[in-house]
Amino acid sequence: MPNQLIEIYPVVPESLARLPELASNLFFSWHRPTRALFQDLDGELWNQVGGNPRLMLRCINQENLDRAAGDRIYLERYRQVVASFDEYLSAPPRAEEPLVAYFCAEYGFHESFPIYSGGLGILAGDHCKAASDERLNFVAVGLLYTQGYFIQAVDSDGVQHAHNAESDPRDLPVEAVRDAGGNWLRVSVRIAGRDVAARIWKAQVGRVAVYLLDTNCTENAREDREITHRLYGGDASVRIRQEMILGLGGVRALRALGLAPAVWHMNEGHAAFLILERVREGIAQGLDFDAALEAAATQCVFTTHTPVAAGHDAFDIGLFTHCFQDFLAEINVDAERVLGLGRGPNAAYTFNMTHLALNGARRMNGVSRVHGVVSARLCAPQWPEVPSEQNPVGYVTNGVHVPTFLAQTWCRFLDRKLGAQWRERLTDREFWLALADVPDAEFWGTAQQIKARMLEGVRGRLRREYAAKDLNPAQLRHITRLLDPERPNVLTLGFARRFATYKRAALLLRDRARLLRLIKAEERPVLFLFAGKAHPADQPGQQVLREIKQLMLQPEFAGHVVFLEDYDLQLARWLVTGVDVWLNNPVAPLEASGTSGIKAAVNGRLNVSILDGWWAEAFDHNNGWGIPAADVQDVERRDALDSAAMLDALEEEVVPLYYDRNPDGYSPEWVRRCKRAMMTVIPDFNMGRVVQDYARGLYLPAAQHYQRLMHGGTAAAVQLSLWKQRVRERWAGVGLRRLSDAPRELPRSRALCVRIAAALNGLAPQDVRVEFVAQRLLPKSRTELPPLSSFRDDMRDDAWRALLAATGETDSDGSAVYELYAMPPNCGQFAYEIRIYPWHEMLAHTLEMGLLKRL
Repeated sequence: MPNQLIEIYPVVPESLARLPELASNLFFSWHRPTRALFQDLDGELWNQVGGNPRLMLRCINQENLDRAAGDRIYLERYRQVVASFDEYLSAPPRAEEPLVAYFCAEYGFHESFPIYSGGLGILAGDHCKAASDERLNFVAVGLLYTQGYFIQAVDSDGVQHAHNAESDPRDLPVEAVRDAGGNWLRVSVRIAGRDVAARIWKAQVGRVAVYLLDTNCTENAREDREITHRLYGGDASVRIRQEMILGLGGVRALRALGLAPAVWHMNEGHAAFLILERVREGIAQGLDFDAALEAAATQCVFTTHTPVAAGHDAFDIGLFTHCFQDFLAEINVDAERVLGLGRGPNAAYTFNMTHLALNGARRMNGVSRVHGVVSARLCAPQWPEVPSEQNPVGYVTNGVHVPTFLAQTWCRFLDRKLGAQWRERLTDREFWLALADVPDAEFWGTAQQIKARMLEGVRGRLRREYAAKDLNPAQLRHITRLLDPERPNVLTLGFARRFATYKRAALLLRDRARLLRLIKAEERPVLFLFAGKAHPADQPGQQVLREIKQLMLQPEFAGHVVFLEDYDLQLARWLVTGVDVWLNNPVAPLEASGTSGIKAAVNGRLNVSILDGWWAEAFDHNNGWGIPAADVQDVERRDALDSAAMLDALEEEVVPLYYDRNPDGYSPEWVRRCKRAMMTVIPDFNMGRVVQDYARGLYLPAAQHYQRLMHGGTAAAVQLSLWKQRVRERWAGVGLRRLSDAPRELPRSRALCVRIAAALNGLAPQDVRVEFVAQRLLPKSRTELPPLSSFRDDMRDDAWRALLAATGETDSDGSAVYELYAMPPNCGQFAYEIRIYPWHEMLAHTLEMGLLKRL
């Protein structure tokens, strides 16, 4: 076979001249009419190129383009798409707002752009899309991997085989960033004694620019060219280098582009090295290390997604010092001072990226209410004297980018029933109540159309898999017999996500006999669709996958349990839009948020899920089924109880309700619940709400804080760092002592008076606050809705709080005397305490220093 290549490329007709522009902006990833333009040029080729419009324009026959250029209907559709695209871009980002720089190790924009592995990347992609929709002044930074996450194949024994394919940048929606002279813009990062060059690429996501770095530069050593070769690939030595390019190189890339972000958002700890780069910049401007850290930290926001300590990146101290040897020499700071930023309790020999982020950011959050509590506990050692429920870790509950994941058929349905304005009213709860008045039959018919399309897509995917592997066609017919788009009446349940063990994909398979009775009922059959990848190094996860695949091939389960290989964004969109029920059964509380269930609910599908992550906030007893997690310590017993509870719900409620059909062929109560799912989840769990929560609660306060700190120069940052040092040195000698006790009972009309002696150990009264804090002891209302975000100060909003005033007196031992005079806000019983903590007007959080003494 000839081994020399020549590429013959098509010429885009003048009347379709903007097709390449449409293929190069990831606007297409959520705008279905744009994708349809490319798909309709050649449907078979569209499938072959994996829905990649840029690659399609390299491969398509000239005749197809010429035919489309002469098709009046196609040209009108093209003009409409271009008009929508131009209208969208005509409203630019709000440049008057603070510029936010968002860093993440992966982004999931579209399946044709494989620089993501799972939920973190999809969330980051949705964050960028929503920032574009909301016109935030926003830029993102990541890495451009030669190989994305692996392509999965699963054999008949259930063994997963991982294959990595290399991407050609010409086929990706990226462009090289060039300087005024036309030279490819590069940055350099010194790693382990060598200069490593990184090229800068730009991906355009609607209005938002995403800058991606790769090290596959000819001037680099071979091993350095491999740094960005594979997403999450290699050992710790590769991972630390990737994270140095992301953090250090990412900051330098933005500087090379002339950008000066007011806020730096680290989406997970992978990007936390940006803190060290910002400190280096501060030192270069004349600040000492501590003052540079204070200045950098005020601008930094950190979002953690990991609910277990083992999931946080940590590098051996020797590896860290080897890779950062030149960096440490440049900043001329004692290495122990830098290492201290990444050392956690009982971890003297590792540098932990989460600890670095906590030390170098003043605002941090989890990604659901439950996860906020878990993260506050996990990170509690950072603030050793502060109860975890009062430390600075808040939460912003995740959402999804509705235009990306809402089925196009639903979009057309909503246009007819609610008007096109629904797109601008995604967060309007009252607006979405109108869905209740939509005729049930029309709602059900729309849902069934979408389900039929999903069944057709899944069946086609299985047929292609069996043909490619030359497997038994009779077995294929048996396995796909319920995947019938002409008869989409079988209750279909979906479970698709990363096959991490805590997600317990095989939980419902524990009691095989009971499961078999459930799925094989003659009048009420049930179909399970499974999909997901296990990390190549995760043997327990691969064993779970093997168990499901083997069950699929057992005669008694065949056709009712189906595993779909190579889970990606396209398959995810099919499943979340088309299954009747979305399953989620993690080990609580290890589901940080989860968003696949949100995508299903947005499409009117019902969740049956353990009450964890986002679902613990969304479940209202009428929009799905919430399963309380078993509160036991024994792992086997816990899993048995959770499995039984899930099967109880399916047997006793879900299956009977689905098949309780009226003469028109649907269950009215099922439809009511599906409507309720859309009505409650769309307004509260869409990504527009999420980015606005970040903007109002984290980005703007961080920018304003930095502006105050640096107003008039660097003096305030220097003073703050010196003040903190002085407080830490003297805090051990600070304490409180009662001079008078509060009465046991008090009339509502009388003020509470208390006198306290505070030993300040050389601190001034203005360096501390002495505070009375009381909580009313009343049961919380069962109807009270929790907020979807919380940037916590240190107590509940309804706490009775009052500052004690320094009287100017001193007690016999020299302690300062403080006095409280406060009127009770309410009647009832109160639990109270007196506490003292450091206070400075430049602190981001009342208890930022983690120092608190209570009486």
